[in-house]
Amino acid sequence: MKVAIVHYWLIGMRGGEKVIEELCRIYPDADIYTHVAIPENLSELICKHKITETFISRLPWGRKLYQKYMPLMPMALEMLDLTDYDLVISSESGPAKGVITNPAALHICYCHSPMRYIWDQYHTYRAQAGWLTKLLMPIISVPLRIWDVSSAARVDHIIANSNFVASRVLKYWRREASVIYPPVDVDAFAQADPVPVSDYYLYAGELVSYKRPDLVIDTFTKNGKPLVVIGEGSERRALEASAGSNISFLGRVSFDELRKRYAECRALVFPGVEDFGIIPLEVMASGRPVIAYAKGGALETVVDGKTGILFHSQSSDALDMAIDRLEVELINLSQRDLRDHVSRFSGEKFRCEIIKYIEGRMIN
Repeated sequence: MKVAIVHYWLIGMRGGEKVIEELCRIYPDADIYTHVAIPENLSELICKHKITETFISRLPWGRKLYQKYMPLMPMALEMLDLTDYDLVISSESGPAKGVITNPAALHICYCHSPMRYIWDQYHTYRAQAGWLTKLLMPIISVPLRIWDVSSAARVDHIIANSNFVASRVLKYWRREASVIYPPVDVDAFAQADPVPVSDYYLYAGELVSYKRPDLVIDTFTKNGKPLVVIGEGSERRALEASAGSNISFLGRVSFDELRKRYAECRALVFPGVEDFGIIPLEVMASGRPVIAYAKGGALETVVDGKTGILFHSQSSDALDMAIDRLEVELINLSQRDLRDHVSRFSGEKFRCEIIKYIEGRMIN
């Protein structure tokens, strides 16, 4: 069986690329197609595969400003010749699923999210855009939405990475989706020996508005508790300007430093609405709990009162109450219980479920 894997862009090793890595383990001879690939930022496993880029990578500054060429990506995907492949797996968050396949081929889309910038996050992205992008977005987004829905009809089966994403697939594409949770490298974060817990809380992730780091900074500036912030983004300068002296900004850190911070923090604070959210599970795999806003993927990964605390309003008061709850209820939390919980999301489980799902559809 000849297999093609289509991913929107391969520029680093984040959640979507971790899924590609597991698919590469399942299909070691698969060919990979993407708009732009930066091999030095990818794992050795992915780079072992033949990677073909669309013409987007050859456009002026295409390897750096690829997202600016979003209106051309449907055309770029449809120009890929995949007629020789028996199985096509598209990994969708940016445009990826719109390839044209052999009529006899099986096309399965693994959806991390319908494109946020033209659907649920459209108004947020537009409000933060420069004047030219703000002017062009309404013109560009209409045909992109039409293409996005019509290309969803070409896919034989859809897998969503969470129930939350499955509900948005149904809302925007009018397609039913099965749910297979993405992989978490549990072993990479598990500690051989218990790590002493420090007194600080942790925020880790992009410093952009929809992830709500401002809520965390505001809350900890008021309560005076130690907070470490890991990550970069457009909001960093403003956040640092408003932060109290109890808050430390580390920017991007090495994997070893990240692993250390996960294991020794008092808890991760996760204030945004995410499609799934790998970081909370990585922290739980490290043996630490999570304080999360009770919406989106966090509802499927954080068990209130057992692996973390959920708060139900994106306000400083609600987050502060959740911190107080954690310090009372989860002070003696078992690291083993946390790791047992995270084992449900392991790479091995992901591979087993994907293989079972695809084999069932090949037979049918």
